Amino acid sequence: MHPGFIGWWQHHRAAHGHDHAFECDPRFGCGPGPAQSPICCNSAPSGEETGSFGVRRPLRFLAHKLDLSDEQVAKVATVLNGLKTERAQAEVDQRRRIAAIAEAIEGNEFELGKVESAGQAQVATAERLKNAVTEALRELHALLDESQRKKLAYLLRTGILSL
Repeated sequence: MHPGFIGWWQHHRAAHGHDHAFECDPRFGCGPGPAQSPICCNSAPSGEETGSFGVRRPLRFLAHKLDLSDEQVAKVATVLNGLKTERAQAEVDQRRRIAAIAEAIEGNEFELGKVESAGQAQVATAERLKNAVTEALRELHALLDESQRKKLAYLLRTGILSL
């Protein structure tokens, strides 16, 4: 940890009662009180994932890098949540395809129909995921102003952000 960061980290832990200072940002209503925002790690609705692959970190990152307003943050959260849901469904579909292929191979005779069906399901899943990413990009483009779009394009070009 950078020496200049240690003081902030200790202050943040003490001020907010967290042992996980890297998961919260006080600018977004973190800590006690009713001003909890969807970005804070404490404000996740019951059952919603707050791990490192959820929408929380990418959302905070984009809010910071693109200087998003509160209204924009809420809309970007919805867009990212939709992508997260679509990707989770693609993972479920992948497990189903693998199971179907395994069934086709384990029998006494090879079941070509199951393998072909799994291949068609893979194409359908890829198409749905492509459409979801395209729609998310369209929504982000409409939501951001010109300078924010340029910053987002830079983050995509440099590989700092991926969709």
